[in-house]
Amino acid sequence: MEYRNLPHGGETISVIGMGTSVVGEQAERDIIDTISYALNAGVNYIDLAGGHASIFPACGKALEGRRKDAMLQVHFGADYTTGAYGWSTRLETVKRSIDWQLTHLKTDYIDFGFIHCLDEQSDLAAYERNGVLRFVLDMKAQGVVRHIGLSTHAPELANLVLDMGILDMLMFSINPMYDCGQGAYANGSNHERQNLYRRCETEGVGISVMKPFNAGQLLDAKKSPFHQALTTAQCIQYALDRPGVLTVLGGPANTAQLREILSYLDATEAERDYSVTGSFTPGESVGRCVYCKHCHPCPAGLDIGLINKYYDLARQGDALAKEHYLTLEKTAADCIQCGHCNSRCPFQVAQQERMAEINNYFGT
Repeated sequence: MEYRNLPHGGETISVIGMGTSVVGEQAERDIIDTISYALNAGVNYIDLAGGHASIFPACGKALEGRRKDAMLQVHFGADYTTGAYGWSTRLETVKRSIDWQLTHLKTDYIDFGFIHCLDEQSDLAAYERNGVLRFVLDMKAQGVVRHIGLSTHAPELANLVLDMGILDMLMFSINPMYDCGQGAYANGSNHERQNLYRRCETEGVGISVMKPFNAGQLLDAKKSPFHQALTTAQCIQYALDRPGVLTVLGGPANTAQLREILSYLDATEAERDYSVTGSFTPGESVGRCVYCKHCHPCPAGLDIGLINKYYDLARQGDALAKEHYLTLEKTAADCIQCGHCNSRCPFQVAQQERMAEINNYFGT
């Protein structure tokens, strides 16, 4: 397993997490087996915004004696007390549901307490007006909640909550479809979405990725809007290359599907290469580096993707980006202007000119 560190707290989080959106359709024994398989494979981050109440007692049983092996992402606003998923911003409903979830999970603390699925400003207003946000913050002050997160599909709403300065993690839907303006949750322009990812990295807010395969649509040429199938490894790598991303939450229905997701860890660099997405990139994104590193290896030894990333972050206000850039073994100043990167870039980035621009910006 590969791990990344949460900026606010320092916890190490597995790059492959586990979503529970559909596994609840299985018998309890199968749910337990799937969660146990994930834990044994080094998966230590589990999202519990599932579609079925059955995931909670099953997860509680899977975690008996090994609670510290997993960080749980629990949602304040997801209601399972009726036996089926529901959504609410009513304080008493939220309190009752959280008590129910903790009881069935057999735990007395929540690693990540999430403001659940807010996409509209009116939802956020109701969440605040009804006292639910205050309840989440109080739970953190009491030590029951260790970190606060937000799940949303809307960049505008995400930025409003980021402005509050309370978030440690953002759960956001990321895949090539949405970033290219395709699909029901393709909210915001490509530029707005990329700026959101960079803002999260700049402010130390991690991102847990939902819908990396868009319910399998991206894995099926007949269902994909691009009429071309991607692989699980390509989709996972795409998400992991976005700034701020710590973990990608596939939603396996069973152990077999989980094994397919985990096969990413054994995939070669070539198998992870998603540069084919350059052929269906929207016009506004042409000429923008997405850090895919398809231009590598650089004859002069530059890490072109990382150089571009630090430049973009620095321009967005990340005070540490310049420091990170200056510690690189090779900087833009070492570019030999050979043109190798330009000829290989699927997104038509003029990297030669950009290296000169970056060198001038950092003054090296």
